[in-house]
Amino acid sequence: MFWQKKKPKQKTQKVAPPKHIQKQVKAGEQVAKGFAEGIAQESKPKKAERKNPEKKTSKIDSKKEFLRVFSQLIHRHRSWDVWRDFIVMYACAISNPMDKEHYDEREALYLRTIKKYNKQEQPLFSELAAHTVMALEENPEQDFLGSIFMSLNLGNQHNGQFFTPYHVCELMAEVTMQDSVTRIEEYGYITINDPCCGAGATLIAGVHAARKRLEKAGYNYQNHILVIAQDIDQTVALMCYIQLSLLGVAGYIKVGNSLTDPITENDSKENYWFTPMYFFPTWSTRRLFGGV
Repeated sequence: MFWQKKKPKQKTQKVAPPKHIQKQVKAGEQVAKGFAEGIAQESKPKKAERKNPEKKTSKIDSKKEFLRVFSQLIHRHRSWDVWRDFIVMYACAISNPMDKEHYDEREALYLRTIKKYNKQEQPLFSELAAHTVMALEENPEQDFLGSIFMSLNLGNQHNGQFFTPYHVCELMAEVTMQDSVTRIEEYGYITINDPCCGAGATLIAGVHAARKRLEKAGYNYQNHILVIAQDIDQTVALMCYIQLSLLGVAGYIKVGNSLTDPITENDSKENYWFTPMYFFPTWSTRRLFGGV
């Protein structure tokens, strides 16, 4: 009897592909999976994206920064001296580009004043000026210099020097400026006068009360409001001059006693400080033809 032994079946061994091929296959599978997931997500309704609120830029507190810079100048100098010198130099810097009649005198005054301070202190006065500009740019309806002056207790209490609070000035301005548009239509411009102006709070409030009415009527207040002021204290008179100049108001301030030495047509103009807007064509033309 013959039989034949069955040969055992040889198991076929699976041959693993090379490693570089395996990597390519896996990469292909991941790409296909990601593509499929992307299609699935696109088919779903999109949720409303939340818009990130814009980050609010922190506002600079001009008064706080002003006092911070000011404090750096009073280590070697008295507060009153620093304040007076700052006001005098700032007023000269505003006046000299426009008022050539007083240029030499005020330029010499500026140079005498700045020499009191060393090279580290001198740039700080420019910072004080910059913070003043920024404060009035952010809020023009305020007595910025006057408020700092009183907060530093620099007022002359022996002479009864006390600045009128600005909200009181606003009330008085609203009462007195009601007919400003009518007067401008009749005379071409109005004059706001303060014979004891201080830092100019009443004038600033009056200008803004008239400005709001003029803008509604289509007038530019800078061409139709003239400010005339006077004060016996040179420092506070120049504070008024600086603020009116920065607010773009036409006018002039006289340093002197309004009782014994009032403003008259025949004054020598020695102690007069004219704002830059006073030299603009509108007002120059009025003066040329006798309209002011």
